[in-house]
Amino acid sequence: MKNKEKTTASVCAENVYQLNGRVPLSRAIPFGLQHVLAMFVSNLAPVLIVCSAAIVRDSGQHLTSAEITQLLQCAMFAAGIGTCMQLYPIGVIGSGLPIVMGVSFTFLGSLLVIATNPQLGYEGMVGAVILGGIFEGVVGLSAKYWRRFLTPVVSACVVIAIGLSLLPVGMDSWGGGSGVSDFGAWYHLLIGAFTLFICLLSRHFLKGIYKNLNILIGLIAGYIASAVFTAAGIAPLIDFSGISQTINEVGIFSLPKLVFFTEHKPIFDLGAFFTIAVVFLVSAAETTGATIAVCTGALNREIKMRELQGSLAVDGFSSAISGCFGCLPLTSFSQNVGLVTMTGVINRFTILMGALILIISSLFPPLGAFFNSLPQPVLGGCTVTMFGSILYEGIKMLKSCPFNDRTMTIVSLSFAIGVGLTQTSGNFFAAFPQAVGDIFNGNAVAGVFVIALFLSLILPSDPSAEEKAKQ
Repeated sequence: MKNKEKTTASVCAENVYQLNGRVPLSRAIPFGLQHVLAMFVSNLAPVLIVCSAAIVRDSGQHLTSAEITQLLQCAMFAAGIGTCMQLYPIGVIGSGLPIVMGVSFTFLGSLLVIATNPQLGYEGMVGAVILGGIFEGVVGLSAKYWRRFLTPVVSACVVIAIGLSLLPVGMDSWGGGSGVSDFGAWYHLLIGAFTLFICLLSRHFLKGIYKNLNILIGLIAGYIASAVFTAAGIAPLIDFSGISQTINEVGIFSLPKLVFFTEHKPIFDLGAFFTIAVVFLVSAAETTGATIAVCTGALNREIKMRELQGSLAVDGFSSAISGCFGCLPLTSFSQNVGLVTMTGVINRFTILMGALILIISSLFPPLGAFFNSLPQPVLGGCTVTMFGSILYEGIKMLKSCPFNDRTMTIVSLSFAIGVGLTQTSGNFFAAFPQAVGDIFNGNAVAGVFVIALFLSLILPSDPSAEEKAKQ
């Protein structure tokens, strides 16, 4: 087996398949850009949703359009910094693995509860993000004390759940985006199918490393097709008005601002912290699954304790940094985990180029607005295969577990309950505090993780079956 983690001193294009080593900028930049485009819209969407609904504590008013634009800028900046921390560890903080960080959807429900509370508002939400991030960072650094509870079957279930939870995200994008009036229109479906076709064509007919640029090629082709549809008046797939609006409201160049130096200084409330702390534990479970998927799917080996601790530490502390800029928590982006495992491009320097593109985009708001104009069906056509590849890696992990009654019970019940909760017609936890429903009703990963972990702890193991599985 080829060693993917050896360090090479020379600059070489083939180093894109090595964890370490330099890659020519002519190759590193497009592969890095591919990572940015794969996660760009998803990185900004939670900020738009939460901050548009958030209220300012003292005045009861909503954040202004210019303030929300600046927070989008901070989201790009924080994601770039968090990715750099993962790629190149600072002491024990960082995994050194090809992991991309971005703003998490996992926290959406809890953050909305805090941000729309008149007594807490946006300022209380920011304070909770900072405290919660520090909490998860400390939990991550102590992973060696609880890692043994994350058995292989629990880890496999979490990775499969991550893949399953992303499938509707990809299909929603293909249909035109969640909540749009023309969802499922023929032009959305056609553009998404065309983009997917170009991705598949590039993947299977291009030679060498170029075939692994299939997502970027599909994005470019889909964007051009969308521009043609828009220019011809067939369908309004691209809206460039956001670029001019950004220039008018924020300017061409702008530095991200620390929230402590704005009028919205954070408020540290214990109740708000407890509301979000449990969700940070769920985020830790997602990051654990994503980090394991990178190791097993891209590096073909088991995860090391140092890597797990470092990955979780970044998940927490980078979220605290994001909160210091008034933004939402970060987590490892499963979209990019799928991209890494599918293409085999694991080079840290290459992905660093993507992180730097994010940071540069945050300094030039119109550039970020241009990336944000990427049509949803184009994104959907590119991501459906990536999301499916995460599911595939989870199934491969499950194959290494002993197939006995214990494994069958853990897998079947964790998915029946965890995924089933997200598909009920009403609020299954109506008799419980709202925070419980916010965590489990809309997040299959949370339910699958809790049930799988609980059953793994209480069900007796079968040593003989485990020995056979190892053989």
